[in-house]
Amino acid sequence: MSAATTVAAVDLGAESGRVAAVSYDGARLSLDVVHRFTHTPRPVDGVLRWDMKALQDGVEQGLGRLAAGEVPVASVGADAWGVDYGLLDAAGELVDEPTCYRDPRQTPALRRALDLLGPKRLYAATGVQIMDINTLFALMADVESMPERLERARTLVMLPDVIHHLLSGSRTTEYTAATTSGFYDTTHAAWATSLLDELGVPTHFLPEVVPPGTDVGPLRGDLATGALGDARVTVPPGHDTASAVVGTPLRDPAGLYISSGTWSLVGVEVDAPVISDRTRALNITNEGGYAGTVRLLRNVAGLWVLQACRRQWAEDGVDLSYPDMVRLAADVPGLRSVINPDAHEFLDGKDTPARIQQSCERSGFVVPQSIPEILRCVLDSLALGYRAVVEDLIEVTGRAVPSISIVGGGANNALLSQLTADATGLPVHCGPVEATALGNAATQLVSLGELSGLADIRRVIQATTPTTTYTPRTHEGWDAAYARFTELVARERERQGLAVS
Repeated sequence: MSAATTVAAVDLGAESGRVAAVSYDGARLSLDVVHRFTHTPRPVDGVLRWDMKALQDGVEQGLGRLAAGEVPVASVGADAWGVDYGLLDAAGELVDEPTCYRDPRQTPALRRALDLLGPKRLYAATGVQIMDINTLFALMADVESMPERLERARTLVMLPDVIHHLLSGSRTTEYTAATTSGFYDTTHAAWATSLLDELGVPTHFLPEVVPPGTDVGPLRGDLATGALGDARVTVPPGHDTASAVVGTPLRDPAGLYISSGTWSLVGVEVDAPVISDRTRALNITNEGGYAGTVRLLRNVAGLWVLQACRRQWAEDGVDLSYPDMVRLAADVPGLRSVINPDAHEFLDGKDTPARIQQSCERSGFVVPQSIPEILRCVLDSLALGYRAVVEDLIEVTGRAVPSISIVGGGANNALLSQLTADATGLPVHCGPVEATALGNAATQLVSLGELSGLADIRRVIQATTPTTTYTPRTHEGWDAAYARFTELVARERERQGLAVS
């Protein structure tokens, strides 16, 4: 190859976003984050919504910097968190700002769906984990409280495709993002319209679903200038976790990945959906992957609980960096206090340290008093949550898990990585931190003919980025703590109406 090929990866997380230039020289990828920005949802007229102006401005500022550069950019693609969506009217304008999956309207909508159809019907239709964050329950909440927004809507696009629409005018949605909705049938590769009909949700706005790697047109508008003048818009795996999994240099095809950020998505790649009474009982989800794969996984609370604690302590006048938090947690004994990070009481991120203490008191654990003790409780509990997914996936796939690969921001958390190795008894390989942006970019490079497919992507990423390995240590307390942790999980499932008799 005579010259490097450069693409732009827009990577949006639930707290921050970044725009990166990723170049491929024929052997390795190089990544340059040209712009980072923060954003947050906020209540608007009683509904929690994303700040669309902040998101759009952040993306445009980053792409503007690339346009002003000297290196031609061949294509642009965006990934983002799952489940959230935008509604376009007949003119292609957003009806309003996208609502946030943490909006409290969605919890009663989940309960109504369970009352109407029961968990078995909901799960069988899609094979997707039943959680109140799912798009399905947001739309049910819209039917109940804001029917006018659905009446105005002509096209629903998942959040990453809101960005693709703004960049190119496209009105399609990408496959991996669609599969997070709770109403996309991964087995038959189609929207589960009969499920929506049963729940009274309109279907007139459901879009065409396109595979990752689809060219949806040229970049348009003021950004289509300079180094971006000839850029195409190529949709990567739109769900950020799907891009992260592509960017994970798995040591073994049977290896387990943890895409660790605000949420931790813990899973394995399989060739086809695995949908059974047992996967439903274990709350395991089937989400679309790249190149015909299915991501068999469970969505775990991830670093959200730590982030919520950090915000609360900052409001109380104690400002801690994430490295500070890890250092403090490492200095106290482990496995004395355990919570279920996925319990509903932690979803809204309010008063989290006090809720952790209350949970421990109710469950008979030692109540953590200090900030280091609370931090250690959270990290131990996350590691136990990862172990639960490992054991459940071994059961439903019938295959051993040889190792764990952690990518994303959580790969920098040395203590959590070591605790994960200790809790599971498996070696843990950490990195790259920027797996999502690398996976996003690499799939664009496949579409441009620069890489040949998934195996080639992982070969190049392994050559590009170093990893750190954590070896499990022996500690007799893990098994006892895990037994009590599983009791907490079972009680929460029963409380949500998802327990299996």
